[in-house]
Amino acid sequence: MTDRTPSPVGPRDSSATPRYAGHANFALLPGLDEVGRADVAVVGVPFDSGVSYRPGARFGPSHVRDASRLLRPYNPAQDVSPFAVQQVADAGDLIANPFDLDEAIEAVAAGSRELLERAEKLVTIGGDHTIAYPLLRTMAEKHGPVAVLHADAHLDTWDTYFGAPVTHGTPFRRASEDGFIDLTASAHLGTRGPLYGKGDLDDDARLGFEITSSEFIEEHGVPAAVARLRERLGDKPVYLSIDVDVMDPAHAPGTGTPEAGGLTSREMLRIIRSLTDLNIVGADVVEVSPAYDHAQITGVAASHLVYELVSAMGRRTQDED
Repeated sequence: MTDRTPSPVGPRDSSATPRYAGHANFALLPGLDEVGRADVAVVGVPFDSGVSYRPGARFGPSHVRDASRLLRPYNPAQDVSPFAVQQVADAGDLIANPFDLDEAIEAVAAGSRELLERAEKLVTIGGDHTIAYPLLRTMAEKHGPVAVLHADAHLDTWDTYFGAPVTHGTPFRRASEDGFIDLTASAHLGTRGPLYGKGDLDDDARLGFEITSSEFIEEHGVPAAVARLRERLGDKPVYLSIDVDVMDPAHAPGTGTPEAGGLTSREMLRIIRSLTDLNIVGADVVEVSPAYDHAQITGVAASHLVYELVSAMGRRTQDED
């Protein structure tokens, strides 16, 4: 754990100020500037210039933060009070140039690198999946090549779109080629739907990923999927990258590239809760597009995913203490 005040500063008291009032930091947490340092910093990246279909994920961080107002300090599913066993703070947003992909990537890498001087771990709210590439660069600088658990309907290991090497469909190919990913311990979760060709799967395996598809979960169940993932990830430093389209459109309609036949939000939460003893060093939740999100269905699901990730980090801290 990082150096911090003896008692972490928690969320503001919702019995004194209604949840729907006041500034919408994630889960009503203090800002990083209020506490100085944190064990976990939640940060937004309002950027979606790398999308290939429906835009709007640039509004994801504020949407997820707003949906997080109803989260509470104790997580019974993981038996942990994540904001009491570690200092968690909202670090605001990293600003990325919406008109220049290369400059945006460098800004996210530099911004996350700077934040890691004040926080031990980052949980990032996107934004589109392009941001995983610079975030993985920063993770590899700190930990060496990381085991990546990538939850997504899509592989995101394609080569280029219209000649652009870094988009929301290519971050894990670039990260693999650049040595940011542990090729022996990385996995996709929840992939499904059509591909451009069978060669996509050959490329994906070469780039270091094992696939646990939605079809595998339907046939064998969540416990078998978790066992398969745990065997693959092992005891390596793990980075979780979650595209909300891993969930079925019934559970996450507000996203840019929806695919039928996905996981339920309950299944996705259960999987995260089953990985609490792993060495999770960072995470992102991306591709929330509020314009397509009726009744905050996707925002609520995404806020709970972030909460469970922070809780998993806190559970490991609690168990070590």
